[in-house]
Amino acid sequence: MIFPEFTLRLPDWIDTFTNDSPAIFTSDQQKMSWVIELSRRNIVTAEGGPFGAAIFEIGTGKLVAPGVNLVVPSNCSVMHAEMVAIILAQQQLKSYALGQDGGTQFELVSSTEPCAMCMGAIPWAGISRLLCGARDEDARQIGFDEGDKPQDWQQCFVQRGIEVVHNLCRQEAVAVLQLYGQQQGTLYNG
Repeated sequence: MIFPEFTLRLPDWIDTFTNDSPAIFTSDQQKMSWVIELSRRNIVTAEGGPFGAAIFEIGTGKLVAPGVNLVVPSNCSVMHAEMVAIILAQQQLKSYALGQDGGTQFELVSSTEPCAMCMGAIPWAGISRLLCGARDEDARQIGFDEGDKPQDWQQCFVQRGIEVVHNLCRQEAVAVLQLYGQQQGTLYNG
């Protein structure tokens, strides 16, 4: 039996989008606005689901890796925006444990709070800070199943040394989710 290879390929528009972006992001709001625009473009171009994410260096504001939801086009349920950003960052930095060298720390900026799967990957990836736009209930409201998460997942992250920032540009992030719902986008795990 021969098994197929798997290649992670971002939509073509992301290269242009990142090349036209600032080299350094100077605020949390700027990072989140950029990630929300990733999620919006992902649905407008019909490339995938309404979620965007990115890994940035803490302190410098340098973009390490973008991520968009690629579940449907890749036929792979784990290709959530956060997972894509983590995979690309780890490949870019040649490390399965970001920030473990004691030097640079990394943050994950996500247009929506992480689902149960992505929540589990964040500490293992070496993320030190998580910034979230829309809330879990916002994704559930349009029909997504975010999985079973502990009620106090944020506090669990804090206990592991991961700072969590909520509701950053939430209204803008929710608008992208609602647009996807209005367009009757695929609810691949709803």
